Amino acid sequence: MAASRRTCPPNLIANFSPLPSPPSPSEQRPILLKGHERSITLVKYNYDGDLLFTASKDHVPSMWRAEDGDRIGTFEGHKGAIWDLDVDRFSRRVLTASADASVRLWDCETGEVLFTYDHRGPVRGVAFAEGSQMFASISDPFVEHNAQISVYDIPENDDPQSYNETPRLEIDIPKMPDGKRVNPTNIVWLNLNEALFVTFDNGSIRLYDPLTGDELEEFFPHDKKINRVSFNRDKTLFITSSNDFTAKLIYYCLLPI
Repeated sequence: MAASRRTCPPNLIANFSPLPSPPSPSEQRPILLKGHERSITLVKYNYDGDLLFTASKDHVPSMWRAEDGDRIGTFEGHKGAIWDLDVDRFSRRVLTASADASVRLWDCETGEVLFTYDHRGPVRGVAFAEGSQMFASISDPFVEHNAQISVYDIPENDDPQSYNETPRLEIDIPKMPDGKRVNPTNIVWLNLNEALFVTFDNGSIRLYDPLTGDELEEFFPHDKKINRVSFNRDKTLFITSSNDFTAKLIYYCLLPI
């Protein structure tokens, strides 16, 4: 049985609403990153801040030099929109989540596909665990299948051909009492990989035990879909953006007993 945990209650620090009018244009000249042919779904820096990674509906994730905006390379092979991606601590491997119902693990330097993980539905999010020896993904419901959280082992020192396509852990997201499906929108590993932090399209956030799959907590910072969430580096603060026209800056911690 998993050890019980006590949690610090979420503490809302700030609630941001849209400005009544846009700010005046900046005098700084932006660097334009040109290359994608369809809408961009995600922009992410690597840990050191010298590389940018972008995901797009054009099926081709890209890597850019942050200093000057030059495109270094692309990761080609997906057959659907890219909804999310993540890069490991030392920018050696990249994960991409796609509407083609797969996650791909890439060699960051060569752009080579190291392994493909097929899912039951479109994959909405993906995240490396701390230490980059595991990752978790979230997939949408598809036909009779519910939404799902999956956890995979990917030891960096092992041959990728020995990786197992079957998840080490699967967490099924059941329908609500009224029969509606709730869909995950973002997934993040909390400190020391103690919990999986998952946002949903009903405005909720849930924490799951990554070893047992048990739900640890649920709270509702929003009443509509949470589109994105971003943490500070030590994961004591996070900010959300929602379809309810607000962003919320929240202090949160998970403490073992």
